[in-house]
Amino acid sequence: MEDYLQLFVDETSFYNRIVLGTFLPESVWGPLPHFFRGWLRNYIGGTLLYFVSGFLWCFYIYYLKRNVYLPKDTIPSTKAMLLQIYVAMKAMPWYSALPTLSEYMVENGWTRCFSRINDVGWLAYITNFIVYLGIVEFGIYWMHRELHDIKPLYKYLHATHHIYNKQNTLSPFAGLAFHPLDGILQAVPHVMALFLVPMHFTSHVACLFMEAIWTANIHDCIHGKLWPVMGAGYHTIHHTTYRHNYGHYTIWMDWMFGTLRDPMEDEPKEK
Repeated sequence: MEDYLQLFVDETSFYNRIVLGTFLPESVWGPLPHFFRGWLRNYIGGTLLYFVSGFLWCFYIYYLKRNVYLPKDTIPSTKAMLLQIYVAMKAMPWYSALPTLSEYMVENGWTRCFSRINDVGWLAYITNFIVYLGIVEFGIYWMHRELHDIKPLYKYLHATHHIYNKQNTLSPFAGLAFHPLDGILQAVPHVMALFLVPMHFTSHVACLFMEAIWTANIHDCIHGKLWPVMGAGYHTIHHTTYRHNYGHYTIWMDWMFGTLRDPMEDEPKEK
């Protein structure tokens, strides 16, 4: 068992060498305990992913495709985007604690993670991955909904994110602009699922970090019309009505629990 758990430690150590070795001298991160190396790597990696994905997407939709996807009066101001970046950067050190904690639990054998796909086979891997995503979708839906329905949680946590309630205040940079505890609570289902279903560790890490790209995408106000994906068209409605479209990846949870509102129904009818 200890030999198998060492595979997880070796994998996170490999990630540490890639990220920390690229951006920092070893004299800075080498003396740190393994846990804090992981946190520092997650912080640097998360920050880079946030800025690279945010800047590239904003450059594409607001500059290269200006007035193609969005009317000029719905493009957020530089001031609004800088505020979103400020809020996200204040929260990033805390966000980084969740993947670090999940790695610690995996490395100590507390979860049902496996290291290699060939340990279970491709069929089991794909099946478990689908179940994992289903648990995450269910968990994020209800966590998000309760952050609205329980008034103190909304007032002291989630309201920080909902100051962006119009198209001209939403941008890809709003994707991580949360109160730190709010952002962590909405990502907790990713970690809870590790105790419920066998999950490939590398895929779990990738899913956590893909959240930065996904949340940037659903805050750009561009309706992709890719059913059943809960894209930006649906999520923009959430930011304007507060009572619809709590789901994360797909529309299924909102459809099941009666909170779905289709952006196509909100479009003006042609006469």
